[in-house]
Amino acid sequence: MKAKIFKLSTTQIILLSFLVTIFIGSALLALPISSATGVAVPYLDALFTATTSTCVTGLVTLPTVSTWSVFGQIVILLLIQIGGLGIITIMSGVMLLLNRKMGISDRLLIQDAFNLNTMSGLAKFVKKVLFGTLIIEGIGAVLYMLVFVPEFGARGIWISVFNSVSAFCNAGLDIIAENSLCDYATNPLINIVTSALIILGGLGYIVWWDVLRVIGSRTKKNRKIFRHLTLHSKIAITVTAWLIFVGALLIFIFEYSNPLTIGEMPLFDKIQVSLFQSVTTRTAGFASVPQENFTNASSTVSIILMLVGGSPVGTAGGMKTVTIAVLLCSAFATVRNKNSATLFGRRISADSLKKAVAVVVTFILICATSTVLLMANSDASAIDVVYETVSATATVGLTRNLTATLNSIGKLIIIATMYLGRVGPISLALALGSKGENQNVVSEPTEEISIG
Repeated sequence: MKAKIFKLSTTQIILLSFLVTIFIGSALLALPISSATGVAVPYLDALFTATTSTCVTGLVTLPTVSTWSVFGQIVILLLIQIGGLGIITIMSGVMLLLNRKMGISDRLLIQDAFNLNTMSGLAKFVKKVLFGTLIIEGIGAVLYMLVFVPEFGARGIWISVFNSVSAFCNAGLDIIAENSLCDYATNPLINIVTSALIILGGLGYIVWWDVLRVIGSRTKKNRKIFRHLTLHSKIAITVTAWLIFVGALLIFIFEYSNPLTIGEMPLFDKIQVSLFQSVTTRTAGFASVPQENFTNASSTVSIILMLVGGSPVGTAGGMKTVTIAVLLCSAFATVRNKNSATLFGRRISADSLKKAVAVVVTFILICATSTVLLMANSDASAIDVVYETVSATATVGLTRNLTATLNSIGKLIIIATMYLGRVGPISLALALGSKGENQNVVSEPTEEISIG
């Protein structure tokens, strides 16, 4: 009898690639050269930092700006970039630079890494992703320099590059100050540049190319861009816009008179701080106001925004805008006794609905498990714990000042949560599940059950 050859699926390779990257990063960060003091940081903190960087989360047990040397910061930045784009994308880009052709296994890896529905044009897609990312991060860095170079001198260049990559990858890590962007809460340029980078990274690459395609093909007679976008792009853009606007409005209302946040600010500053909070909770993790100072109502709004997250095939986390739109649309269609759910005049396929349900259920299970475990291990308030675990699962990085107080078990819980949240609930389910049903096996009998 021939021994079975153990073969990893493409999804399992993706999961392992993140694990390997995390452990290599943690080993480098545990070296004395990575520490600002020259004394090696505890390995668990190095592992936590490597995980939060690779998973582009932003939760930290040690301040990034004061803990790590330039070498350590470079390692963190590389981990953020790899985590944002994905190790498979980086490797594919290197192959293309070396003029190596991608085989079918390479194409399958890319397809799974970006959750694409087709394998056609993948080499071109990877090139566009890498080139587009470089251009946007470069523009962001230059704009940041207008503020940081006059303030920090030559070091401002490094700060600008680091912040631009971190914002685009929705990581939320910075090397400016220990209080994140709180010192720049009312700086319009920092708010606009950071928000733009977060939104562009969170919208997803598919939306980019779709918008550019429509812009390039429009004529004088037909200038309506939105009408000719794909359904995916329409949903992603619409839900993103609504979440930012509604989130900002609610935060503005709930915090209007709160002296600890925006209560004593002029009207314009209240508006821009509220907008930034609404944007950054969509998996970015930069804080312009200490999160523990927000009212419970605003914190609840932020939790909801974190749960939704960004859009598919981008650098953001969360359950994703398109996923939530599909579920809500299906629910409303069922309530109205319709046979199928439609969005923008297009019917939502049953396969899309099944995937949406799988993503949400798995996401909630991860988040709920993490919450219960952390509550059992911490004396913190319920809202602080939920805020922490949702932030970790959705790879946001915002905290109500709980991360730095975690004990060893708490750190391990959040490390596992960040990893599971980054690799994607659906990828995890596929990787740990069976190879699929045998279509030749007779299916089980069907029986009706009561729902609701």
